Amino acid sequence: MLITAIEPRRKGLSAVYIDGELAMRLDTQTLLERHIKPGTELSDEALHELISQSDTRRAKEKALNLISYRDHSKKELTDKIRRTCSEQAAQAAAERMEELGLIDDEAYARRLAQELVYKKHLSPTAAAYKLREKGVGRELIEEILLEYEVPAQEQIAALLKGKYANKTADEKSRRRTVAALQRMGYRWGDIKPVLEELTPAEEEY
Repeated sequence: MLITAIEPRRKGLSAVYIDGELAMRLDTQTLLERHIKPGTELSDEALHELISQSDTRRAKEKALNLISYRDHSKKELTDKIRRTCSEQAAQAAAERMEELGLIDDEAYARRLAQELVYKKHLSPTAAAYKLREKGVGRELIEEILLEYEVPAQEQIAALLKGKYANKTADEKSRRRTVAALQRMGYRWGDIKPVLEELTPAEEEY
């Protein structure tokens, strides 16, 4: 196969033309390091290796860019990289970030769990759901949430005094607040006594 043209594109990529037709977009730095230019002849094996090297570099750069903005779990990072790179390259990049200590599932899960439980006052059920969404493993979730367990009524009281303050003044608003608390994983049996204590005029629902 004959490389007939290479044209720079955005985000560090170059369009590679083979036999006069656009074939793919590859990492520009990889092309330079491999001395690939118009007129270069490539075998199928050499082209496959070139694509793999380009994908590997792009995956690592994507990983570094993502974790520069915020923490990620290994699975979350892999899934995001996989949107633009191969599965193999995405997994390899995430593993490399883990080896370098740039991602740490347990540390990430603990920081997120503390925010969910102590700042947002989510129930264990809701917190576990959020952690699973971020790719944290079930066993780790169970272990961490046991450590950060807060009595349900204490959490509900914090929400009613904070996020839902002044949202229990009438029956309609109380119903909405109760529904919101139930969506957060809290049971009516825990909500009712706290609501009665904070809003003595509360009626049966």
